[in-house]
Amino acid sequence: MSLVAGVDSSTQSCKVVIRDAETGALVREGRAAHPAGTEVHPSHWWTALLQAIEGAGGLDDVAAISVAGQQHGMVCLDESGNVVRDALLWNDTRSAQAAVDLTAELGGPKAWADAVGSVPVASFTVTKLRWLAEHEPDNARRTAAVCLPHDWLTWRLLGALASGPFDRAAWQDAPPPPLDRLTTDRGDASGTGYWSPSTGAYRADLLKASFGRVPLLPRVLGPAEEAGAPGPMLVAPGTGDNMAAALGVGARSGDVVVSLGTSGTVFAVTESPSADPTGAVAGFADATGRFLPLVATLNAARVMDAAARVAGVGLDQLSDLALQAPAGADGLTLVPYLEGERTPNRPTATGSIHGLTLATATPAHLARAAIEGMLCGLADGLDAMDMRPRRVLLIGGAARSEAVRRIAPTIFGVPITVPPPAEYVANGAAHQAATLLTAPAWESEDTAIYDGRALPDIRTRYARATALIFD
Repeated sequence: MSLVAGVDSSTQSCKVVIRDAETGALVREGRAAHPAGTEVHPSHWWTALLQAIEGAGGLDDVAAISVAGQQHGMVCLDESGNVVRDALLWNDTRSAQAAVDLTAELGGPKAWADAVGSVPVASFTVTKLRWLAEHEPDNARRTAAVCLPHDWLTWRLLGALASGPFDRAAWQDAPPPPLDRLTTDRGDASGTGYWSPSTGAYRADLLKASFGRVPLLPRVLGPAEEAGAPGPMLVAPGTGDNMAAALGVGARSGDVVVSLGTSGTVFAVTESPSADPTGAVAGFADATGRFLPLVATLNAARVMDAAARVAGVGLDQLSDLALQAPAGADGLTLVPYLEGERTPNRPTATGSIHGLTLATATPAHLARAAIEGMLCGLADGLDAMDMRPRRVLLIGGAARSEAVRRIAPTIFGVPITVPPPAEYVANGAAHQAATLLTAPAWESEDTAIYDGRALPDIRTRYARATALIFD
């Protein structure tokens, strides 16, 4: 039996799964926490990865590994490979003005959509580099190479694997390889703002316009190309977290996946690249050679966390409360822009509650409004894609809530397919690693179908409430 490892290095934690390469059967797993914040030194990711690997029983019997990571984060390295400053993560919004400036400088949103399939927002690496050049010029001058979180971890793995078998203490300080060994994949590269899914090439002109020059960039690997083979273990290209989730859930062309994690995403697997001049849909690539148009919101599961905190209950109790209130929460509407928003692009907006009366001032109404508001934001994303999906799959931590599962069809207006809870990002990375060894025949586990009558009045009230939000 050949084993493969899949890594999910997310905003909050690192998960490692060890699976059978041919069947996908889970053999063992481990995890470790990441520090909170919107800027983090990458060394914390490395420490967490080693801890998670140790918790998963090591890598001595593993034949291939792949790292999936949070998209967009800016990791700057100097000529010696040292980290120049803490990485700015996707959810750091300090570069919002840089996004506005860059969009205008190229000639508007359509020019960017035509160039790279997406319109810059604060999440994208290209905007963070403009912020760095303007606000920390010394750090910008020290930057010899720029990469993404998954790129950096893959690079560090290459160095550690070259030093010998897994040993947490020895790997902690293992030197990385030269900078020219940095690699990425087309999926994660498509979220930088300076790589084009339609041409499959970097747009050095856009990077230079943003940063003032073009630092070393990772080599973009194909879906089944090796990042390296230092020793007996193969290292796959890795990818971004959304691209890995599509692999992990078994999404096929025409499927739409709604992922409810820290952030919310709606993405589809398509055969052709997309370019939305409104900027609502990011025209990403996927990890297989196809494309992954995606709409992202900053606020998903955290909306439920906040509502539970206000109501003084746990998440399971919040779900029960939500199902006690009537659909539409008697007119109570929650706009979930709790930490700004990415889609629509309102980075400084805040959340709000509308329709609060004596009758709706109950924990049950708040719970229902929070879940409906969260789902309305994602349903707007599905509408922006302007496609008739073959299936809509609901995944992520918040999808474990029975209330979310039962309310989702009434908001989306279509039946919802809910796979069993799993570490889909890590599983997708493991699947990518398995393709280096075999043609994996991983069977999908049983899924549940949730249906319900569409309730457009909820979406209408939500639209009226969001129209009142101004930055």
